[in-house]
Parts: sequence; C-alpha cells; structure tokens
Amino acid sequence: MSAGMRGYQALHEGAASLDLTGRGQIRVTGEDRVRLLHAMTTNHIEQLQPGQGCYAFFLNAQGRILADVNLLCFPDHLLLDTEPETRELVLKHLDKYIIADDVTLEDLTGRTSVVGVEGPQSGEILKTLGVPLPEAWGSHAGWGSRTVARLSSTGAPGFRIFAPLDEKPELWQQLESAGAVPAAPQAARTVRLELGRPRYGEDFSDKHLPQETQLLEALHFNKGCYLGQEIVERIRSRGLVHRLLLRLRVHAAEPPAAGAKILAGDKEAGEITSAAFSPALGKVVALGYLRREDIPSQAPLTAAGALVEIAG
Repeated sequence: MSAGMRGYQALHEGAASLDLTGRGQIRVTGEDRVRLLHAMTTNHIEQLQPGQGCYAFFLNAQGRILADVNLLCFPDHLLLDTEPETRELVLKHLDKYIIADDVTLEDLTGRTSVVGVEGPQSGEILKTLGVPLPEAWGSHAGWGSRTVARLSSTGAPGFRIFAPLDEKPELWQQLESAGAVPAAPQAARTVRLELGRPRYGEDFSDKHLPQETQLLEALHFNKGCYLGQEIVERIRSRGLVHRLLLRLRVHAAEPPAAGAKILAGDKEAGEITSAAFSPALGKVVALGYLRREDIPSQAPLTAAGALVEIAG
C-alpha cells in the first residue's frame, strides 16, 4: 500500500497526523480584545469562557465572507487560527478597526507548529501519550508547553495541537510512535470532500454570503450588532439566498476542474468548487453551489459530461 493510501486509510479507520504548520496564528491581548472581536465576527465571543472556543466568519460591510477563523479563549488572550491565505488579511482587517481600543495583535505563525490528529482512533492515540482530550468542539486544554484543541480540518473526529516550532520534530515522533500515520495533504483533502467540509479559498470566499455556505455554526443570531450583521439578519428574516453549497457525487473517474459548470439539462444550475476521486466510493466527491430552484432538480444534473447527484 502506498504512503498516500496508508494516510487515507488511517483517516477512515485509525488516526492520521496532519502537518498544518503555516496556518495563521494570531494572539489578541488587551482589555478590549473580547469587545472588539465580538463586534468583528459572526459568533458570540463575549459568552466564551477560558478553555472554550468557537468557529466564526469575518465579514465586510456587504456581508461577504473575508475569512473564517477558529477562535480559542484563554484567561489572558484570544487565539485566532486561520487559513494560511487569510492570515495577513485578518491582521490588516483587525488593525484597521483598532482605534482607541486597548488591543494588541501578535502574529505567532512563524513560531508555532500546528499538527492535526484526525480519524476515529485519534482520541485513543493521544490518550496513550497522556494528552488531555477536550470534549466540546473548539474546547482546548494545556499539554505542557502545548495546547490541544478539539478541531478538525477534514470533518473526521480529531484534535489540533499547537506547539512551539522547535518542538515539532519531537511532537511528530511522539505521534508516530503512538501509532498515528502521516497523511499527505491530498489524502486529507479527499476525506474532507467525502465528509463535505468546505474550505475557505476553495469552496467559499469574499464572493459568498454566510448562509450560502450552510456553515450555520459560525453564526449567532442574537448577539447584537457586528460588521455585516444587517445583511445576515436580512437573509435570515427574508430567506434571500439564491444558491447553496452542497455535497455532490460525480459519476466519473476524473474530478471536474474547479469552476466547472453544473447543468440541469441544458440550463446552467451552478458550479463545482472542489472535487477529488474517492477510493472508498469509487467515484468523484465534490462540493459545489446549486441554485435553490434546482434543489432538487427536475432535469438530470451533469458536470463536464458526467452525471452529478446531490449527496445526503
């Protein structure tokens, strides 16, 4: 079995280690940190207690998604865990709105190793190392100089370990000795698509509204005012999104390219955002947008000449 397939299998049946180093790590300190981030994100930051976390969006004034973030609450700071591509944008976006606030931003990205442990046996693997296992999504605990959070990049059960960069070789070795199988990015991407977990930059961007992604765990509808909130509330009250991001199956051996049009008969109905061949299913798994009026479609759906079906 190839190394790629071993990592893929571990994500399905065991535990895989994922090198996520390079994800943006932004430490936010100062007395006004909670108030500022509550006013800048779509989730309820003020109700977080140390050891808790949440998933949220940063929006622009038009309600479009600038970035997504895992936000972890510590006694003296907040940690923002972002996609590598949005780290600089988030720093600049927040800095723009810090005027008379007591808030300091510190970019820890270059000093932090980020390692995922994901798969159905991930908790058992970590338990053998004496790692504390946070239970609720986004919750986290200290493990010596490291932080372990209940987060997953693929949608499989998993944890994310944040450690000083110089501890990365030791951490990687500990995980391998405990039985975690290194998984390549392509294996993780395939499992992510099998499980329908969207990724910012591939499946949604600043062209999209929050409700179009169906990632409603990022939204809190009773938290009060925040940047972009008026648009989110208007959509909630009137139901005005015209397209939705969906899990798809494509009956083909080759994945269609990102941006491939989805047709309902001979009419354009949406587009593929990301796709990969699934060895487990023997067909292509994908995410893509469909117009509401084509869910379900009265005509056969196709992309790049192949039959497309909406996954359950």
